[in-house]
Amino acid sequence: MKIIILAGGGGTRLFPLSRTCFPKQFMKIGSEHSLLSQTVLRFIPVAKTSDVVIVTNQEYIHHIKAELLTCGAGDAHVLPEPVGRNTAPAIALAARYCIDELGATDDEVIFVAPSDHIVRQNDLFIQAVGQADKMAKQGNIVTFGITPDKPETGYGYIEAGEVCGYGFAVKSFKEKPSQEVAKEYLAAGKYYWNSGMFAVTIGQIMTEFCNHQPEIYQLSSTSYRDTLAQFEAMPNISIDYAIAEKSDKVVTIPLLVYWNDIGSWDAIYDVLDKDAAGNAVKGDCIPIDCTNTLMLGRSRLIAGIGLEDLLVVETDDVIVVAKKGESQKVKDLVGELKSRGRREAEEHTTMYRPWGSYTVLGEGPGYKMKKIIVNPGQRLSLQMHYHRSEHWIVTGGTAEVTLGNEAKLVHENESIFIPLSTKHRLGNPGRIPLEIIEVQNGKYLEEDDIVRFDDVYGRE
Repeated sequence: MKIIILAGGGGTRLFPLSRTCFPKQFMKIGSEHSLLSQTVLRFIPVAKTSDVVIVTNQEYIHHIKAELLTCGAGDAHVLPEPVGRNTAPAIALAARYCIDELGATDDEVIFVAPSDHIVRQNDLFIQAVGQADKMAKQGNIVTFGITPDKPETGYGYIEAGEVCGYGFAVKSFKEKPSQEVAKEYLAAGKYYWNSGMFAVTIGQIMTEFCNHQPEIYQLSSTSYRDTLAQFEAMPNISIDYAIAEKSDKVVTIPLLVYWNDIGSWDAIYDVLDKDAAGNAVKGDCIPIDCTNTLMLGRSRLIAGIGLEDLLVVETDDVIVVAKKGESQKVKDLVGELKSRGRREAEEHTTMYRPWGSYTVLGEGPGYKMKKIIVNPGQRLSLQMHYHRSEHWIVTGGTAEVTLGNEAKLVHENESIFIPLSTKHRLGNPGRIPLEIIEVQNGKYLEEDDIVRFDDVYGRE
């Protein structure tokens, strides 16, 4: 069995913690591991880490690789999509990779899973994966359905038909319903939430593409390299619309575990531990006479008095306050921020790079201050700036600085000045993280004022 994990999404529904630059699959919720790492570890009982294939986008490659190392899965495979084309093309690309690069045969099962869900009772989950494997080998497309416990309007639904193997034949797929329709689904007892997970043999999924999505099939039927080269020509379509809603081979197995797609702040509230008054509190927060409220602080003291059924989420640059039950509208907030050209919609004040990270400490007309952390053994590109000079002050570790044609070491409590339009490079030759404070001066201080001459991460 090959495990295909889809990790290219830049979700907006958990703003302000999840943003385009650092989406929710990299967040740690209820665990010391990120949601992506939890997903990888979930499959260890049924697959080697070398049989895990993660499909993502170019911007997240260094995040993915770092997460894989933290969970002991450094030999998993990372497939960067040239452009985003939704889940059907991503799965076709992964299937082609399994055939050409991993030697998978037509009768081998691929299990496709999102990277950002929480699943508990892993023994029951693995049991269901085994059942799905058997049913997939019989020519089925096996989905996992979650038994609803409330009239949820944020999920798609699966309508179960006749009993089939370990589950049911799928009669139909339903879009996210209204509240009234969701209540009808709950009362009927034959509808399941669509978990977004499924199992199918490689041969069967390619046959389904041939039958229902000939364009995807044609672009992915020769080789992995050709599929990658032609990926931009793929239609932008989900696997549900492309295959699941059209095929007569789809069955569903009820997944009898705790499952949460962490698709909203209401879902986060459900996952977290609560006090006797029903408050879920994380960070430096003080609730006084509050009930059934989520308070999540990251960078400052948050005090709540007399709050009821509210969601309060704070980062160092944004505070979001919403009524419980309204958090699906957070994506509307992000849309509004984007329409106004607000940086907060895309970026955190801390941005991660292959070499480490930087945090914007302050900025104003003609200046910007950053804290830069360079991981041991890593270095930035050889670069220059047309519009700014930089002053570096080392606050921890030792910096290896290239300035023009000269290289030198700059130690803790020492500094160096980088003149305008001068080639320079910063590296960390030591065994502990290098920390510096950077002060930029100039008329234009955006990140695109970088001319790269050499880069170990291929970003020239």
